Amino acid sequence: MKKLLSLIIITLLFACEGPQGPPGFDGQDGGLIVSSAFEIAIDFTAENNYEFIEPYGFDLFPYDMTLVYILWDTDNGQDIWRLLPQSTTFEDNTSLTYNFDFTQNDVRFFLEGDTNFSTLDPVWTDNQIFRVVVVPADNVGRVDYSDINNVIELLDIKSFKRR
Repeated sequence: MKKLLSLIIITLLFACEGPQGPPGFDGQDGGLIVSSAFEIAIDFTAENNYEFIEPYGFDLFPYDMTLVYILWDTDNGQDIWRLLPQSTTFEDNTSLTYNFDFTQNDVRFFLEGDTNFSTLDPVWTDNQIFRVVVVPADNVGRVDYSDINNVIELLDIKSFKRR
């Protein structure tokens, strides 16, 4: 009788199913969803029509999303990144906007605004540093994308390759 009772208890322990845990991130084919990221320095000039197109160099899926951040400032040695588009207004009430668009093949960085780009101080046009992050479609909408640190943590980005 003891053996039968023990067998019933063991069967019940292994046959029962507990409550389902919180939902996690789904992977592809049981693997991790990996994000691609890179950093690039760009000079906006009249010769390149104040725009620059960079091919990804890797595959993008149709529903993946591209985010671009600009190195806006530094505070006590700490980089301050802002999500594009990013605008500034000058003393003469003209404006400059750093913007981007993307396809499955490349990302385009460009200047917009009603200021005369050819008269801008080089601080606004030369050696502008951008970080590009491709967010896999499964992760879209899961984080505040305006904070690059949240994005880096969510997507487990270890470093940005410099181009």
